[in-house]
Amino acid sequence: MSLRYAPAEVHVEKRAGGVMVLRSPQALKPYARAVGDWLVHWHESAPDRSFLAERKGDAWRRVTYRDALSDARRIGQALLNLGLDATRPVAILSDNSVDHALLALGAMHVGIPVAPISPAYSLMSKDFAKLKYIFELIRPGLVFAADPEKFAPALAAVGATSTPVAQLLETNPGSTLEVAFSRLTPDSVAKILFTSGSTGTPKGVINTHRMLCANQQMLAQGWPFVEERPPVIVDWLPWNHTFGGNHNFNMVLRNGGTLYIDGGKPAPGLIETTARNLGEVSPTIYFNVPRGFDLLLPFLEADEKLRRNFFRELDVVFYAAAALPQSLWKRIEKLAQAEKPGGLAMLSAWGSTETSPLAAQVHFPIERAGVIGLPVAGCELKLVPAAGKLEVRVRGPNVTRGYFRRDDLTKAAFDEEGFYRIGDAMKFSDPAVPGKGLEFDGRVAEDFKLTTGTWVHVGAVRVKLIAAGDPLIQDAVITGHDRDETGALVFLNPAVAKDLSAGQIREKIASALKALAGEGGSSMHPVRALVMAEPPSIDANEITDKGYINQRAVLERRAALVEKLHADPAPPEVIR
Repeated sequence: MSLRYAPAEVHVEKRAGGVMVLRSPQALKPYARAVGDWLVHWHESAPDRSFLAERKGDAWRRVTYRDALSDARRIGQALLNLGLDATRPVAILSDNSVDHALLALGAMHVGIPVAPISPAYSLMSKDFAKLKYIFELIRPGLVFAADPEKFAPALAAVGATSTPVAQLLETNPGSTLEVAFSRLTPDSVAKILFTSGSTGTPKGVINTHRMLCANQQMLAQGWPFVEERPPVIVDWLPWNHTFGGNHNFNMVLRNGGTLYIDGGKPAPGLIETTARNLGEVSPTIYFNVPRGFDLLLPFLEADEKLRRNFFRELDVVFYAAAALPQSLWKRIEKLAQAEKPGGLAMLSAWGSTETSPLAAQVHFPIERAGVIGLPVAGCELKLVPAAGKLEVRVRGPNVTRGYFRRDDLTKAAFDEEGFYRIGDAMKFSDPAVPGKGLEFDGRVAEDFKLTTGTWVHVGAVRVKLIAAGDPLIQDAVITGHDRDETGALVFLNPAVAKDLSAGQIREKIASALKALAGEGGSSMHPVRALVMAEPPSIDANEITDKGYINQRAVLERRAALVEKLHADPAPPEVIR
């Protein structure tokens, strides 16, 4: 299939002091009033089409658009009967599931915000501190956990009980549901999605129906092909994050597609589930984070039948949320060329929970990882010179109005023109041709200077180190603030490290450092490394449940290890 894209064009407004404002030449077209309007549309247009599916043993439980609307209406009425409203959200503690989706759709249908909370806060945490904070903040009117027994300690910690979705489905919808649905406005709150800052306190990002509906219109104007062929996706990305819960879920719903809920995850022992699902279902678009591709690729490379099924209907391979090492890009490209010569697009995008999430999108062919695209229709990007980089800020109907019950955080998040300060930096792929797109250029807050006064651009250094140490180095935190040299705290890939001796691990990391040494001065690459014996801690906010490292939290918690890494003379465990 030949994909149809929006033109690769951007308007650049140049201002004093090197400031630029980027806009799409496309005007944003009208969009739906509320998420529920999409469900009503497909209930009327394609009632028998499968909307959601999840594995039950060897078969798939399927929910049609007809069933989804019927169930959402029953649930919505039940929630109203229980006295929930815009001030008493629904809290969902568990992973993606059909019941999770129906409960969320039912709540949003009648103006009750839904707050999907990372299961890690309940299952991986020891002190439940983040879960307690969130419950104190949102004061939910109803709580759902798919497995109340597994979640019992967490539920007890916040004094809550789980309500089964089956119980809510026993309610017959009535007139109060219709009134509540008719009263929804684009500014009604649909979701509260939680993101953690460097302090570790979760921030509740207000997601209105306007944000979600405008964002899907933006997506479709950049990628008209989602309207021409209803997307079929096999997706694990958690709905408590904006990538899975807004970008992917809403793309399927808005365009009448089918979402196969993947119970797998990018982790040893769970990636096998993903491979099994992809052996049965051929997606049209496949979404993942770099870690997911890293673990899935060996299965695709080794299994011809799986590979053939994976690529059979595939139009797009999409990565986001972290930089994709070029080595992974090339491996994906090699498989795609063999299975779909000239017929597969590799695309990406950029945004955050606060931008619902799409702010920039690749809607043109790219030949390498790193390009995050151009601003989508109706969304403005302001580039402001800062510390030798261009800090990017975002404004548009897809941007949050602020943080739930935290006016202090809201006030600090926006500049004088109402642009959201996202904290990322951008650069043009080709400054002479802005239409070739932007590239992610690290986090402004993470970059630092060496004692030489030279800036270290953390994001770029980290990606180079991971690529040089592939597949042994799973992640790294870059060090060296106010020091003479750049270093790295290294987290190993356990599946690879278990087959190596300590000496072999040391040798491979030393080789990676040596390979990078020819790429420039000490600000361009680490010259010393220290292997972390303890994996990153979710309680200490060092890592999210999607596997993203929080640079600042790791540096603060492991300050003693940073001192050891940069000691002179270097201790024996430091690799030079």
